[in-house]
This record gives sequence, C-alpha cells and structure tokens, in this order.
Amino acid sequence: MTSDEALKKFYANLIMVDGRSELTAQTYKTAAKEFLGYLERQNIDLKEVTVKTLLYYLSSRKTDGCSELTLAKDISALRALGAFLVLENVWTQNEALVLDRPKARRSLPRVLSVEQVDSLLDSIDVDDDLGARDRAMFELIYSCGLRISEAATLQVGNLHLNERLLLVRGKGDKERIVPFGDAAKKWLEKYLLEVRPRLVGKKIVPTVFVNYKGEPISRKGVWKRFKELEALTGIDCKVHTLRHSFATHLLSGGADLRSVQALLGHSDLATTQIYTHVSDSELRDYHREYFPGHELKKKES
Repeated sequence: MTSDEALKKFYANLIMVDGRSELTAQTYKTAAKEFLGYLERQNIDLKEVTVKTLLYYLSSRKTDGCSELTLAKDISALRALGAFLVLENVWTQNEALVLDRPKARRSLPRVLSVEQVDSLLDSIDVDDDLGARDRAMFELIYSCGLRISEAATLQVGNLHLNERLLLVRGKGDKERIVPFGDAAKKWLEKYLLEVRPRLVGKKIVPTVFVNYKGEPISRKGVWKRFKELEALTGIDCKVHTLRHSFATHLLSGGADLRSVQALLGHSDLATTQIYTHVSDSELRDYHREYFPGHELKKKES
C-alpha cells in the first residue's frame, strides 16, 4: 500500500467508521501525511515503526518549532493512524497509544476594542458586490460570534431575517440558536435582496454566502478576504478574533458566563471562562491608565 493509498483509506475510515467530522478527518490526514513524509526521508518502512521512531519524529517536530498544541494534535492523529494500521494488519499493535499528549498552555485570545471592530468593518468598500457581501458576512460573524466554518456553511433556510435569529451548526454537528443585531440585519438585507441574486443568477445555492462565481464560499475564501482587510487597516487580527471580541464585549457589557457559553456553542464552561481573564486583564489596564497612584505607591514602598 503506497502512502497516497494509505492516506485515502485512512481519511475514509475516519469519516465512515470512526464518525469523525470532515474538519477533524482532514486535520488528521494532514498530520499523517507529515509523518509518512518523515518516514520516507528517514528510509523507515511503515511496518518497522516503533515507539522510538514516533518519539524521534515528535522530537523533530518540536525542533522545527511546533507548539505544544500542534504536538498534541499530532499525537491524536498518530493514535488514530495507529488504530487504522492495526485494522489493516500493517501494525500488530497501536504503538502510538503509549504517547502522552503535552498539556497545551492556553494563551489569552487576541481581542479587538469596539472601536477597532468598527474601523475594520467600516474599511470595507460596500459599493462593490463582493464588498457588500463581505460587510454582511463579517458583521454577522462579529454579531453572532461565529467560527469561519459556521459562516461559510450557513444555510439560507437557517437564517431568519425578520426574527434576527440564526440556526447554527457548530462543532460535532451540534446546533444552537443565536440572535444578531441591527447592523448585521441591515447589511444582510442589502446582500440578500440586491447582491446575492446577481452573484447566484439562476443557480440554486443552499448557503447564504457565495463567491464571485455564485458558488458556496470556502473557509479559505473567507480567510483570504479578511487578510485583505487586515492589510488595508493595519489592524493585527484574524477572522476568529471577531469571535473572541464578540465574547469579551458581551462579558464586559454584563452578560453572564452561561449565556455566552450557549451563544458560542461551547460544551464546556471552562472553555468560555478564558474570556473572563481577558476582561480582568482589560480592567487592570484601565486601572493603570486612570488610577496610576496605586502603581506609584508600589514603587515607593
């Protein structure tokens, strides 16, 4: 079995047998491809892989600058690959099961101020059809705290404009209902009534957001358009920063943690709690700016 054949069968097994999402399956496939490439460079046959081989591989990944989070994902992918190779009688046992995933240190997410979000969205040229689409799309991402994949795959039938509600399909195919604000509704109306019909033409397209060909926009397409905005405004951020900012601005405005958890679609409250640390950090910054006497006393003591 060649590397390409193994990768194709591995991907199909993840989807059809393990029931993994397409995003997870693609992530594991990419990690497996990296590992198989390493074996080829080291002239190691797949059947001869030992725990020592895996440890040497992970060590090389760390030397190349991979983060602990990436290494943790690599190990998860290697465990899944090992289980597959056992099924295929390539390995007699899953050598990757002895690997311990490093505990990734979770850094505080990058967050924009309300003024920065306004500046970013206002920089979009809405006289252009794709610009009007971008304004509607990024307004909605910020207004609902959407992930890129959730915005790209949003179905027309799940957008309720008059009620200002979305039915969002998130990670693990879990659904949640999320409201959106007046600004998002305004730009969505313009996009849906004027722009989208011109882009789609006579085609029947199920997704809300489409590309210049009138076809469903890809995650990469959303990312690429946002990178252009980043370059135009000079604001250092990612599309996901809008989701982080959405959560932080809600908490700063007084929203309770459970509500924000539900809006973001987090299964674990601990995942949402990271945004409370961002808010605490902001409070410390405000304190330093507007009440410097406390810092002066510390220096004098």
